[in-house]
Amino acid sequence: MLFRQLEPRTARTSAEVIKFALWPFAVMMVLNRVFIKAINGFVTDDYRPVYNASFEFLNGRPLYTADFSSVDPHYLYYPSGTLLIAPVAIIDYELSRWLFIGLNAVAILLAWYLLLRLFKFGLGSIAAPALLLAMFASETVTNTLVFTNVNGCLLLAELLFITLLLARKDLWAGVALGLSIAVKPTLAPLLLVAAVRGQWKVFITALGVPLVLTAIAWPLSADPEKFFTHVMPYLAETRDYFNSSVGGNGLYYGLPEWLILLVKVLMAGVVAVSLWLLWRYYRHDELFFVTTFSGVLLTAWFLLPSLGQMYYSMMVFPFLMTVVLRNSVLRNWPAWLAIFGFMTYDKWLSDRWQGVGRNLEYLRVTFGWGLLLIVVFCVLGDRYLAARREGRLQFGIDPTWIESAPDSRDGTDEPAPLAPVEETPPPREDPVAPVEDREPALK
Repeated sequence: MLFRQLEPRTARTSAEVIKFALWPFAVMMVLNRVFIKAINGFVTDDYRPVYNASFEFLNGRPLYTADFSSVDPHYLYYPSGTLLIAPVAIIDYELSRWLFIGLNAVAILLAWYLLLRLFKFGLGSIAAPALLLAMFASETVTNTLVFTNVNGCLLLAELLFITLLLARKDLWAGVALGLSIAVKPTLAPLLLVAAVRGQWKVFITALGVPLVLTAIAWPLSADPEKFFTHVMPYLAETRDYFNSSVGGNGLYYGLPEWLILLVKVLMAGVVAVSLWLLWRYYRHDELFFVTTFSGVLLTAWFLLPSLGQMYYSMMVFPFLMTVVLRNSVLRNWPAWLAIFGFMTYDKWLSDRWQGVGRNLEYLRVTFGWGLLLIVVFCVLGDRYLAARREGRLQFGIDPTWIESAPDSRDGTDEPAPLAPVEETPPPREDPVAPVEDREPALK
């Protein structure tokens, strides 16, 4: 029956019950984000300039004509990205936008599945609905769909890159990364992950794919050179609106240049030390190293250069999943306070306390990224100093207790076999008649 409760045979553990309860929430969250919020749209429309530029490209007209003095979304893709995305303008705008929302939703769902498999979970685990719910409840997935941009496809490219890199399929890993770089450079820092692992073949396709696409797109575009003369200088500037990087918020709040530079240098030092410790002591734990190293690298890429926007945080999902690994640097509450800052869809603007609310809303992403990098630095630094103090650096920097800590790679995703259920035997029929029915004994 539809409303029948879980039987004891099905509800073996509290995890099974929680999983049973989470799936409806996760599915309805996905449907709401895709078919309600995304279709409704918002005043911010990242798709309109992409569609218009694609239409101009197909008709042989100039693309890079935006007035960068306005705060409206601009078309900023490379000529190679234009070539890849131009087919969206073959049909009318509304249907094209709906299909692009669907494409990104499917890409995010595929990335969700790859993320589960990467950490040894399956669809039958409690992690499946929990991760799906968390992803689609986040600001980064919600606004990617609502604003209708390409970040969902970039997330899929990242998961394909990491999966193929760990499988040592270097050329194919480079193809996945190269296709993303051909559109926008969000994932370009991941080339360093391949470099420190000595997987140099990745560079052949990661750089070759965008170069080949650019060579094809160049003669087909009316003004490809204007990307480098008109768009690139704009991208190199630090703007003071819709920008959560250190420089962007520093300009918004009127901080002096020397202070902004000092913060950048200090945070760059924190990142450099963290990356060195990861490479020195964890590179042989491939899953932990690749996902943590890439997460730190990308977070710094959002925080320190000229432009960092909140929905870029989607690219650190693989890093956040390392919490299920025994040597994770995220098993502490400050890390998740930081993650709340740049992942939550909540708004902190207040009608009663306008100044405080505005500062919380505008700074929470910058502080979240920064705090996460500081947490990683502190955890790794504490492990290193403790190991040096105890004279066990040659064995690594993990505390001894970590060996027995839970890890998703230790278990199996398959449910445990059901124990036979002992049925209560029927009451025994006593062949002896009840006392009151017996005839009195003869004396």
